[in-house]
Amino acid sequence: MGDEARVDLLPGTLEMLILKAVQGTPLHGFGVARWIEGVTGDRLSVEEGALYPALHRMEKKGWLTSEWTRTDRGRRARVYRPTAEGLEELQRQVARWEGSAWAVRRVLAEGGQ
Repeated sequence: MGDEARVDLLPGTLEMLILKAVQGTPLHGFGVARWIEGVTGDRLSVEEGALYPALHRMEKKGWLTSEWTRTDRGRRARVYRPTAEGLEELQRQVARWEGSAWAVRRVLAEGGQ
């Protein structure tokens, strides 16, 4: 990793990041974590202890489906893909996130008292 420090995953963002990761192509859990790390230049990492419970929770909510498959190396892996409801949820979460980020940027841009 370069000069940038790792940052903590903000509460309430993991599900949104997972949905974004699997939006374009189905991924297994390890692939989701690697995708997030790759996109963020290793500034964000997702711990297994948070990732797999989130994947199972999202599947129960109907946002993801999964199926067992074989990796290129012949290992069994559960691959996740978003449902139509999951893609709608992604849009809702992105809109909320962008609204919150806009508000925080406005506050930070002000000179203070």
